Amino acid sequence: MVFAAKKFINNPNDVVTEFIEGLVETYHGLQYLDGFPEVKVVIRADVSAEKYDKVAVISGGGSGHEPAHAGYVGEGMLTAAICGDVFASPPVDSILAGIRAVTGTEGCLLIVKNYTGDRLNFGLAAEQAKSEGYKVETVIVGEDCALPPPRGIAGRRGLAGTVLVHKVAGAAAEAGLSLEKVAAEAKCASEIVGTMGVALSVCTLPGQVTSDRLGEEKMELGLGIHGEPGAAVVDVQPVDVVVSHVLQQILNPETNYVPITRGNRVVLMVNGLGGTPLMELMIAAGKAVPKLQLEFGLAVDRVYTGFFMTSLDMAGFSISIMKADQSILDRLDAPTKAPNWPVGTDGNRPPAKIHVPVPPSRSIAESHNRPQELSKEGRILEAAIQAAATVIISLKDSLNEWDAKVGDGDCGSTMYRGATAILEDMKKYYPLNDAAETVNEIGSSIKRAMGGTSGIIYHLLCKAAYAELKANAQSEVTAKHWSEALKSSITSVSKYGGATAGYRTMLDALIPASQVLEEKLSAGEDPISAFILSAEAATAGAESTIQMQAQAGRSSYVSAEILATVPDPGAMAAAGWYSAAARAVKEQCQSSS
Repeated sequence: MVFAAKKFINNPNDVVTEFIEGLVETYHGLQYLDGFPEVKVVIRADVSAEKYDKVAVISGGGSGHEPAHAGYVGEGMLTAAICGDVFASPPVDSILAGIRAVTGTEGCLLIVKNYTGDRLNFGLAAEQAKSEGYKVETVIVGEDCALPPPRGIAGRRGLAGTVLVHKVAGAAAEAGLSLEKVAAEAKCASEIVGTMGVALSVCTLPGQVTSDRLGEEKMELGLGIHGEPGAAVVDVQPVDVVVSHVLQQILNPETNYVPITRGNRVVLMVNGLGGTPLMELMIAAGKAVPKLQLEFGLAVDRVYTGFFMTSLDMAGFSISIMKADQSILDRLDAPTKAPNWPVGTDGNRPPAKIHVPVPPSRSIAESHNRPQELSKEGRILEAAIQAAATVIISLKDSLNEWDAKVGDGDCGSTMYRGATAILEDMKKYYPLNDAAETVNEIGSSIKRAMGGTSGIIYHLLCKAAYAELKANAQSEVTAKHWSEALKSSITSVSKYGGATAGYRTMLDALIPASQVLEEKLSAGEDPISAFILSAEAATAGAESTIQMQAQAGRSSYVSAEILATVPDPGAMAAAGWYSAAARAVKEQCQSSS
């Protein structure tokens, strides 16, 4: 049985009107004409045809491309946006209603994306408006660079570059230019911009079934914003390769889609098509800028990255490149109250970003190296660290498996990164004859390599142990000192992490170990035996977490039924390295005696 894609909607037929209602509730500078459901027009709330003394800039088209076009209504950009149904051109009557609502004595400019339905409906509306006495000019935007030069009358498709044309025209109109001059600037802008899109999936219309046209390992180059087929379907490629291909296609001198040559100034727009995370868009932008600068010899004066003209939930992005001069930049930088035009992007960019150096620590950093010759204590410490890290590496898959049920599934991988860093750094940097400084260096390795909450907790643990051991640096480090260091570590982790015994965390292994170690040493037990017994307590404590209800960490969101199937992975990891270290110390002491 095939089901419609899951969406947060009511009736699929009402999505456009309900979107408009939400939009005007969100932005008080916007209003809509009272003509639902036939007339779906968003206008500036401060504009009326009777009093408006500037050129009105109007655009629109099928819905499903939000924030285009209604999100660009506002002072300094569009005066009105005409919304069709999803992927359907708005009817003539809606376009006429928009023209009549906002067009004053200075006339209006219609900016139309190059699709047959849009051209016909906006064209007919323009002719009707002219017959009613309105001054109307039209600019068609077709800046698609994905397909070969057309031989027929369809021409190139209008894509996200249209938004840049909106901004240029809106700023010109706000500056008080005549209709002819505003239209001329918009037409010029439309002729110096090129766009190409790529996608990992096609979009899903409200109430319809998701298409699997592309499959899991394919991507499409040059598809349109309505999901119409593009130039080619290829295997999924790294974003570096994709960006290079798109830039080459837009700037190809053979097709000459945009009049851009080496030495020119340009504006870059990286536009998400609806289902691509902003992180991935920023990665694409970060790769595109240096390629434009170094490979194509262009000065990148502005970069706009975000969602400008989407295709519902399509996973993909488009890149637009516009040739720039100071007049274009001035129009793009001009103030606007359009809610979805990006802020913080105006002003001249430096030719190259100079990275700000990381401020140094205020504490005096000592550089350490591994001693050429290890003392007896140094050999014991090395063996303990080696054994502890090796066990963690061997537990990686088990820890991940447990964590997948009660957390985010990466406990083993996180601990593995820390353990491998410790083993690598120990070969060169750990001053193993100095217990305190070695513990401090372990903390540095963890901080650098582990990340996440576990990394912070273990770094805290090491810092507290270091401080305790450092306080006794004048004397030989004894088992009692190690016991106090463990106790201080637990106190620090509990203080900042908020957990204590019974919370189903790593402390459920370390607290019993610390208690047994302190108890046995105070009773005069042999330190090695005390260490082994405390390790057994750590293991028992870790295994007992299977009976505990989590009160800290991600496990606290998991049901008791699931928690009862596995022990806490953090506690098992702590018991693992602690027990391995205890066994290694015992073996090392026995072999040297």
